[in-house]
Order: sequence, then structure tokens, then C-alpha cells
Amino acid sequence: MARVLCVANQKGGVGKTTTAINLAVGLAKSGAHTLLVDLDPQCNATSGLGAKPLNHHPLVRKTPLVEAIVPTGTPGLELLAGCRNFEDIEALAHGDPAHAAQLRQQLVNGAAGYDYVLLDCPPSLGKLTRTALAASTEVIMPIQCEYYAMEGLAQMIQVVRDVIKTYPNRLAFGGIILTMYDHTLELTREVDEEVREFFGEIVFETVIPRDPLVCEAPSHGKSVLDHAPRSRGARAYAELCRELLEQN
Repeated sequence: MARVLCVANQKGGVGKTTTAINLAVGLAKSGAHTLLVDLDPQCNATSGLGAKPLNHHPLVRKTPLVEAIVPTGTPGLELLAGCRNFEDIEALAHGDPAHAAQLRQQLVNGAAGYDYVLLDCPPSLGKLTRTALAASTEVIMPIQCEYYAMEGLAQMIQVVRDVIKTYPNRLAFGGIILTMYDHTLELTREVDEEVREFFGEIVFETVIPRDPLVCEAPSHGKSVLDHAPRSRGARAYAELCRELLEQN
């Protein structure tokens, strides 16, 4: 059975899509058959792997996902690209329970045959994010080491708990990832200590440092693991993949 990882945070700019891309590439490089699903209308996970957004989203058009999934430049990694079509975006975010159930089932069916499926969600707590959570086995939450980190995280965790109550015995906390980590800043150390004290073992030991090469990689349509494999960011994401694989 695939591990379906929902990479989510209602705040933008925390490294959510960057984490989804680099985890997906790292897992594929480890030998795991991996699928990255871009559910964010900004389609940054799509362009970050050098692909183009779809004209219509297969989750809306009831197209079997296998017909829309494409290979990437990384062996073992496939992509379900995002879509910027306004009507399809509205349909994806529709709150009707029957529609949400249909989307969940399509995502679950699409996960068959993979070792890992990563869902890159929009930066919100809306219906689409909740549907993605309900279709997942684990939620991965990147948070930036900043003043409002705990406040945003608390809101996200409440949504996760609501989904767990609605769909028991499916979704679990996969882990919290500290991103844009600058060890020279006192605020970073304070956030690190506070998050680990409050959440304990669900916080990954690995932290993702501030690294211009991580930010630069998507402009080349690559992960930092491929763009700058010896960089601090690449080493951190490789270590994060190792932690994730050891959770099995």
C-alpha cells in the first residue's frame, strides 16, 4: 500500500512546494516508485520539475489519472501536473460532500502501484486541502522559523484533527519540518526549541537551511538535489528523505 503524504500548510512562502518536490525526487532516487500530484492552482510543483500545467484537470474531468500522469527527468518519479483553468480550480475547491468523496476516491485509486504519493496542496485550509488530507495516510507540515510559526501551525493541526475524526484510522501526523533555518538567528533557535518542546517526536530531526541554491533550482526546472547536489540544501533534503524512509 502506498504512503500518501499530504504536504500542507495554510501559510504561503514556508517551503511547502519546495519540500514536496525535493522529497519526491529524493524518494525516487532511493528506488521508491513515486508520484507527485500538484493540487496548487499556482502549479509551482509542475513548473519546478520543468513541466507545463494542464489545460484541464483530470480530477475534475473524471479522466483516469493514469492517462494524465507523465514521467519526469528523474527515473522512478512521475507527475500529475497542476491546472490553472479557473473553472477547474473552482470545481476542485467545491464543498459538496459527494464531489469531495469523488475526488478522494480518484486520488486513492491513482495511488495504486506507487510506493509514495506526495500531494502538494494550495496554501489554505479550504475544501481542496481537506479533501487531500482525507485521501492521505500522513500529513507533512513544513513551517518557517519565524514569529508566527506556532500560530499558523496550531490552526493547521486543528484541521488535521478534524479530518482524523471524520475519517478514523487513515490519516496520521507524518511530521513537522523546520524550513529556512538560520542557526545564526536567535529567533530561529527559539522557534526550534518551542516547536520541539510542544510537539516532541513528530518534529523531524533534519532542518532545511536557508540556501539560495534551493530557491534557484526551480527556475531551472529541477530539484536542488539535481541542480546543486553538493549544496547545504540538497544534503538536508537527502537527510530528510532518509528519516522519512526509516519511518517504515
